[in-house]
Amino acid sequence: MIKTHVNTGDIVKVISGNHRGAQGKILRVLREKEQVFIEGVRMIKKHLGRSQDRPQGEIIEKEGPIHISNVKLVEAATAKSSSKKSAKKAKAETVEKPKKKTRTKKTV
Repeated sequence: MIKTHVNTGDIVKVISGNHRGAQGKILRVLREKEQVFIEGVRMIKKHLGRSQDRPQGEIIEKEGPIHISNVKLVEAATAKSSSKKSAKKAKAETVEKPKKKTRTKKTV
């Protein structure tokens, strides 16, 4: 799995491309394709055919993907797993390391 600088729920800003300056919350991250879906950014129209639910057919608007390199993190979403990691780091920092013994030369 590819590590990314943003995760689902983060607030990001688009820094390049046609949607530069747009800001929103990440709905989905496609790590394999290195793409993100941002709420309200790059809205595309999808034509749905006729079915029993939609006898006339329908045109819906939904978010399209943006490459992950074109977004910048503005505010990170708080996650339970990150709080556990930070607790482990804090605990590791408080543990005192034993001092190394220094060797002294013996005179004969």
